Amino acid sequence: MEVTLSAAQDAANRFAIQGSVREVTEHPGGKIHASFVVMAGSRRYLLQSVNTHVFTQPELVMENVAAVTAHLVSHGERTPAVIGTREGGMLWRDETGGVWRMFEFIDRATTMETARGTAEAERAAAAFGRFQRVLADYAGPALHVTIPAFHDTSARLAALDQAIEAAPPERRERAQPVTAALETLRSEYAGFFGSAAERKGATGIAHHDAKIANVLFDSRTGEALCVVDFDTVMPGPLLVDFGDLVRSMATSAAEDERDAAGIAAEPVRYGAITRGYLRHMADRLTEEDRSQMPMFGETMVFEQTVRFVTDYLDGDRYYRVTRAEHNLDRAWAQLSLLRSLREQHATFSRLVKR
Repeated sequence: MEVTLSAAQDAANRFAIQGSVREVTEHPGGKIHASFVVMAGSRRYLLQSVNTHVFTQPELVMENVAAVTAHLVSHGERTPAVIGTREGGMLWRDETGGVWRMFEFIDRATTMETARGTAEAERAAAAFGRFQRVLADYAGPALHVTIPAFHDTSARLAALDQAIEAAPPERRERAQPVTAALETLRSEYAGFFGSAAERKGATGIAHHDAKIANVLFDSRTGEALCVVDFDTVMPGPLLVDFGDLVRSMATSAAEDERDAAGIAAEPVRYGAITRGYLRHMADRLTEEDRSQMPMFGETMVFEQTVRFVTDYLDGDRYYRVTRAEHNLDRAWAQLSLLRSLREQHATFSRLVKR
């Protein structure tokens, strides 16, 4: 359901902000939640309408967010503060059942959807490496699993199979070239992430949505300020974040590029991502972990392709879309990136071992 500006204006007044609400405007970007910038007095806030189709237990999500935020702050890390409601909670529910939350808006911070070059890619990767490093000694309340089997590729493929069966015929037909391509790769990637008992490599607390759009940069210096969006921060294989960094930054093409044929993984970007991430994580990874890094990248791209086409078949309920076949465009872009990663597997294997 589309979230209206009027609903956002009403929600903004339910939070314990300083001063009266002066202006509420839509915040661009983000594929899951609807976001708005709230001006109150001389301060800005980020207001979000939580996607409860994706996060069915938003209270547990916010418990994780609060715990992770507290740990980061205790280590001197900058992170947007949670703004509570006037009644003292972290969420407000409107009369339609919509769920809202609010965060501090960090001044002079900016975001980007894609890395313009290697410098931004390296800084973003370093921010996520540092994020994992700081959370290595987390000893707070056990974090909730906010999305079960989030990186269980076999489970994702089972969901795709169900979506194919249940989809309207016209959607199934349009998606068939993508699903056929995925079928030829299924045996190579289906079990790599696996269930919790089968996970490979170093484990700990991972972000699980490691992309440049979830890093705040200083608008003056270009330096990375902090990682944001803790909705999926939970225990898991650490290298899923490296894999997602590769997926989201190893190419200069947009994630929803319509001309998928020209999409390619660029070794110079891959190298920058590797350097940035290992700046903080090198001593936490074994040689075996390092050798698996390229497969984490490939598997993440494969899995994301599965997720995009599954959502298309399911009626575009998970990711926010702006055009009829937006999720199919995203899926084709991912497939092209995966092809390029596979073709250059030996090159990338050498880069992660340096």
